Amino acid sequence: MSGSSPADRYLAAQSARAHPLTSAFADAQRFSLDPFQIAGCQALEDGRSVLVAAPTGAGKTIVGEFAMHLAMREPDAKAFYTTPMKALSNQKFRELVEVYGPDEVGLLTGDTNINGNARIVVMTTEVLRNMLYADSPALRGLQYVVMDEVHYLADRFRGAVWEEVIIHLHHSVRMVALSATVSNAEEFGDWLDTVRGDTAVVVSEIRPVPLEQHVLVRGDLLPLFDDRAGVATARVNQELMRLRSPHGPRSDRDHRSQGHRSGGEREAHRSRRRDRNGPRPGGMPRMERLDRPDVVGLLSRANLLPAIFFIFSRAGCDGAVQQLRRSGIRLTTPEERDEIRAVVERRTRSLAEEDLAVLGFWEWRENLERGVAAHHAGLLPAFKEVVEELFQRKLVKVVFATETLALGINMPARTVVLEKLEKFNGEARVAITSGEYTQLTGRAGRRGIDVEGHAVIQWTEALDPQAVAALASRRTYPLNSSFRPTYNMAVNLIDRFGRERAREVLESSFAQFQADRSVVGLARQVRDKEQTLEGYARSMTCDRGDFAEYSGIRRELSDLEKINRNDRTVPARVRQRRQDEMAQLRRRMQRHPCHGCPDREHHARWAERYWRLRRDVDKLRQQIDTRTGTVARVFDRVVDVLAALEYVRIDDDGTTAITPAGATMRRIYGERDLLVAEALRRGLWTDLDPAGMAALACSLVYEPRREGDGPGEYGLPRGAFRTALSATQELWAVLDDLERDHQLPGSEPVATGLAGAMHSWARGAMLDRVLVEADMAAGDFVRWAKQTIDLLDQLSLVADGPVARTARAALEAVRRGIVSYSGV
Repeated sequence: MSGSSPADRYLAAQSARAHPLTSAFADAQRFSLDPFQIAGCQALEDGRSVLVAAPTGAGKTIVGEFAMHLAMREPDAKAFYTTPMKALSNQKFRELVEVYGPDEVGLLTGDTNINGNARIVVMTTEVLRNMLYADSPALRGLQYVVMDEVHYLADRFRGAVWEEVIIHLHHSVRMVALSATVSNAEEFGDWLDTVRGDTAVVVSEIRPVPLEQHVLVRGDLLPLFDDRAGVATARVNQELMRLRSPHGPRSDRDHRSQGHRSGGEREAHRSRRRDRNGPRPGGMPRMERLDRPDVVGLLSRANLLPAIFFIFSRAGCDGAVQQLRRSGIRLTTPEERDEIRAVVERRTRSLAEEDLAVLGFWEWRENLERGVAAHHAGLLPAFKEVVEELFQRKLVKVVFATETLALGINMPARTVVLEKLEKFNGEARVAITSGEYTQLTGRAGRRGIDVEGHAVIQWTEALDPQAVAALASRRTYPLNSSFRPTYNMAVNLIDRFGRERAREVLESSFAQFQADRSVVGLARQVRDKEQTLEGYARSMTCDRGDFAEYSGIRRELSDLEKINRNDRTVPARVRQRRQDEMAQLRRRMQRHPCHGCPDREHHARWAERYWRLRRDVDKLRQQIDTRTGTVARVFDRVVDVLAALEYVRIDDDGTTAITPAGATMRRIYGERDLLVAEALRRGLWTDLDPAGMAALACSLVYEPRREGDGPGEYGLPRGAFRTALSATQELWAVLDDLERDHQLPGSEPVATGLAGAMHSWARGAMLDRVLVEADMAAGDFVRWAKQTIDLLDQLSLVADGPVARTARAALEAVRRGIVSYSGV
């Protein structure tokens, strides 16, 4: 702070005195906290919730760690740290154990349960959502919840879980929402403030380590932006623009560089360039593209390793590693190779010897010892964790990764290389967005190690420097809600709140907030006022009778008397009718048991407040009903489907309650909640053995990467499995029609592409056979096996006895070998 003014230093000192806990926490860190980190911590110390939106690698999690610190200062307080992925949860668990010790930290990720009653528990967001719906005892004493990577709320499949948690957490719980830089952080913060109460919004656009952007042209790293033009103008480097021009890639740079060569050297250089580049149409030379080993060598000489190369295909990542291997490249010292071998041995000792060859273990380890690795979803989780640890320890120097690496795993590099600026989205090749570009290049620059990070774009014939510059300088990454009511959500909300209150809860969603911001504020007012109404109702309770009924009669009589006094122009017969009504109301009032209560007028004062507030609430409800109500309308359609199938019962007065079948559905989570619940109720799976149950559960969770994946019906198990599958598919068709009849989108057909392989695995088949049968990488098979286990676990808890026992046996049969590995 030596460069700051006396006034700034005075303000900082004042702020530190007002926030002693933040100051002490900051002093204990290895590096000075940035202003946005201090602001986030101070908001928590002030008793507020906080949204922190900052670039990847900026150090947002320090604010979440301060929440853990605050919780541990109080004897009985708890804090939960939620993440979107099991790998992130495992990583955070290890970090927090280092700080607070193994007795104080727990981990819950669906397939791992370690010390779940600890005061600090790391978990996936789904685990917390399930806790909230079950009103778990573990929620007692909860004071802080950190929601890391909260921008996952936009995820099409899982985003609704984040909103459910944010809406249902008790208002006394302080929330720390950590997000990547989004362009509508203020809007999201406004919604949090509306549904959670006082929430500070802390936004930082500043990267802690500046990012230098380069384009790799032949063997030269050219700046993307022209430094001479000044940062504010962000003008594209004119040399790149000349390379793009129709006059070809010959530039002033060629003339300048050749000016330093002798005549013979210049001719040799021109000859080599002609030979390598070859002619292009029109006589223009083709632009040379360096091979990957040459690029790695260039980065190594320029001291720009470690580096992450983002390649948007798994095969491309594996092929790149092979390319470096064939080139003979070695980036490690003998001492580093010994250290790598020790880490690999420690992390993989639980893997069966017979599986190692199937997994390509020996070649993978040799590549690691060269300092090179791939990282993608097809890799075995154990292998991915080894790559992450070795990269963090600077032992692996080059990682070829798909974009999944950009989603939160702590693997910062000095340099990020993008070979292409487009990727296959499942249907076509599309350009990456500015948000994706920011997320990918956000990995470049290690705080406390690098003075600057480097992003390198490889030149291609189609590259437009202006488009790259626009991509690099734009910050359009809006956070849009993907919230939609599900059947499981509907029965849980109806069970907890009743249908009308459930609609109000849904009106509080970020989806509705974005559709019509004012509805959320109105719904919050209704909820708050209804809580006050409950208090007024308790205060006017009379031991002689229903005082609300009695006060209603008094109020009706008072209103008629007022109308009668003020409106003397009505015909005599109308006045007489009013008189008769008032006389009847007086008789009812005098006969009411509460009329003789000695505390009648004390109760009546509370009743008057109650009716005044009731009228305000009714007006607010009318306003809500006239607004968009899009989310609530979808909820009504979901409830209608549930009513048609008798998961809920709707009485003549509109009162809605869940049935015993609805109570079962409360504990079934996932995309197939309705299909699973209905199949259980109809007894479609009672004849399955454990392997058949595993195969069927797999068919319900599996999502093929391409249409038509899998062996077809000829590769499927026969007997009871085929009968159960056929009945399940017929049921899916019936439910799909029912959903579409109620203007709901329906669901994808049951996917059997992995059923045969999962059946074989559950029967004890060897890994090599199963992977051939599955026709997929080991990492993919493990991921689907773990999702199968999640569903089998639910079935073992909610199904009737025989099916539950079969599901538990199926779970144990699947959870073996590489599937049972846990990195914690």
